[in-house]
Amino acid sequence: MKHILPSQPGPIGVFDSGYGGLTILSQFREILPQNDFIYLGDNARTPYGTRSFEIVYEFTLQAVTRLFELGCHLVILACNTASAKALRSIQINDLPRLDPDRRVLGVIRPTVECIGDITRSRHVGILATAGTIKSESYVMEIRKLFPEIKVTGQACPMWVPLVEYNEAQSPGADYFVQKYIDELLTRDDQIDTVVLGCTHYPLLLGKIKQYMPEGIHIVSQGELVAHSLRDYLNRHPEMSARCTRGGQCKYFTTEAEEKFADSASAFLKETIQVSHLDLND
Repeated sequence: MKHILPSQPGPIGVFDSGYGGLTILSQFREILPQNDFIYLGDNARTPYGTRSFEIVYEFTLQAVTRLFELGCHLVILACNTASAKALRSIQINDLPRLDPDRRVLGVIRPTVECIGDITRSRHVGILATAGTIKSESYVMEIRKLFPEIKVTGQACPMWVPLVEYNEAQSPGADYFVQKYIDELLTRDDQIDTVVLGCTHYPLLLGKIKQYMPEGIHIVSQGELVAHSLRDYLNRHPEMSARCTRGGQCKYFTTEAEEKFADSASAFLKETIQVSHLDLND
C-alpha cells in the first residue's frame, strides 16, 4: 500500500515503546525549545525488550509510518530496543520506498560516540533490556569506533517494570538495582564506565549511583542524544528547514489517554494532554 505523506514542514517525531522516551524528549525540548515535537508511545504493546526482532521491526515501522503521516520528516527512535532491532532495516529497506528524503535516527550511535573520551581502563559495561543486550548493538557500535574497548553487557529485566509501575523509589527497587550492578561488575571488575542503555533508567539514577562503586562513570543518554540531534540539524540545514518551530509538543499513545497522562507526569513533571492513536488502522 502506497502511503501519501504530507510534504509541508512538520514537527520532529519521537517514538518509544512506552514512557522511557519521555526522558529523551525532555532533553530535546530543553536543547531545542523552539522546535515542535510529536511524541508517540506504543504503550498498548510495551515492552519491546522481550519481543523478537521481526515483531519489533513491524511495530516500529508502523509507528514511523504514522509519524510520517502526521507530518514528521525526521523521526527519532527514542527507544534502545527499536534502535537495536529495527533502525537499520527501516533506513535501508523502507525509507527509499516511503520517502528517500525523510530520516529515522536512533539513540545508540550518539551514546556510543562519547565513550572513547570517558573510559580510561578501556573496559565498558552496558546495562539494558534483554532485547538490547541480545542484539549486541552496543558491542558492535563500540567495536566500530573503538575496537580496543572490551564491552560487557548485563540485562536488567526488572528495571523497566519498576519504573512503569512507579516503584522506582521503593525499597524493592534497591534489591534489583544492586543485583544487576553486582552481576555486571563480577563479570568484569575493570569496568570504569557504565552506559545506561535504556531510556527508563534515568528514573532509577539515584539508586544506580547509590550502588555503583565510586570512580565508575555513569553515562545516561538524554543529554548526549539531544546534543547529537542539535548537531545533526546544524549539519543538515535542508532537514532543519523541514522542521517547524512553534515550541509545541503533542502526545499520542496507543493505550488509554488518562493512564498515559498520569504515568507521564513521573517523567515530565508537568500535566499534559494526550490523544489516542491506533497503529493497526
